Amino acid sequence: MDFRIGLTAALGLISALGGAHTAKADELTVAYFLEWPMPFQYANATGMYDKALGMNVNWISFDTGTAMSAAMASGDVQIALSQGLPPFVVATSAGQDLQIVDIAVSYSENDNCVVAERLEIDKHSTDELAGKKVGVPIGTAAHFGFLRQMNHFGVNVETMDVVDMAPPDGAAAFAQGSLDMVCGWGGALRRMKEHGNVLLTGAEKEELGILVFDVTSAPAAFVAEESETLATFLKVTAQANEMWNSGTYTEKMLPVIARDAGMSEDETKSTMATFLFPSLSEQLSAKWLGGGAQEFMKGVAMVFVEAGSISSPRESYRSAVDTSALEAARNM
Repeated sequence: MDFRIGLTAALGLISALGGAHTAKADELTVAYFLEWPMPFQYANATGMYDKALGMNVNWISFDTGTAMSAAMASGDVQIALSQGLPPFVVATSAGQDLQIVDIAVSYSENDNCVVAERLEIDKHSTDELAGKKVGVPIGTAAHFGFLRQMNHFGVNVETMDVVDMAPPDGAAAFAQGSLDMVCGWGGALRRMKEHGNVLLTGAEKEELGILVFDVTSAPAAFVAEESETLATFLKVTAQANEMWNSGTYTEKMLPVIARDAGMSEDETKSTMATFLFPSLSEQLSAKWLGGGAQEFMKGVAMVFVEAGSISSPRESYRSAVDTSALEAARNM
């Protein structure tokens, strides 16, 4: 979710921590983000997790996915729900033994690049992007998406003036006319779109293999030792997602989710309109945890290698995914 992370500091912190988990038998501690509204928050607020698991579930909010990784390394947290993929890749590339256990949310429509409307450039005239000034948050999923889109369109990035800018700063500069193109996510992306247009929709990006998603992750030892607990947890999460996806419970769920996320109902509705919550079967498909996510992680890692943030990627990220609990949840 939050890609603006201090990668060098994160690597040092993670390497200094151990990998043990210290869950008590009668409780579970889960990391999540405020202002990132999702159906699981309805399940949390209404006690669905506690009832299904037969134990207390403690929820602790974090500001970054990197902090989630550190908390799992220290044993303070057993599960991170909706951890951004880049922080996960950074942690596992540094040697932390974490595993992805499900796809929490896909939001390809909530991470993109926008071209200034005054240029009147769309996907059919991208050759005109040569020489243009672009604001990109370097080393993030938005940066990876930018590089992949330019490669798809045959635009040589070296001909462009690429400036490292966080999305809020990029959105402000874009509004002032200081940039020809800008990339980002969330609220900043919404502001960017007020002054320009995207080249590819989220669905079109996904067809190219440009995925933007958060995961549910956990220490490998916890995944192995607490498989039944984890499967039950994922089942409840899936039930909440199914309720939201059906559209039948929106009026009932929205105010509860908004309150738990610390947002207004309008903000919550607007944000969740850009989110997709894959079903258990979809998560296990080739597009996601059946192989697609593992291959995608290697590409994300290479972005950080090129940025000098990590020394090298893992040879493979297949062992960074364990679908056994997800498969068990589907059969419950």
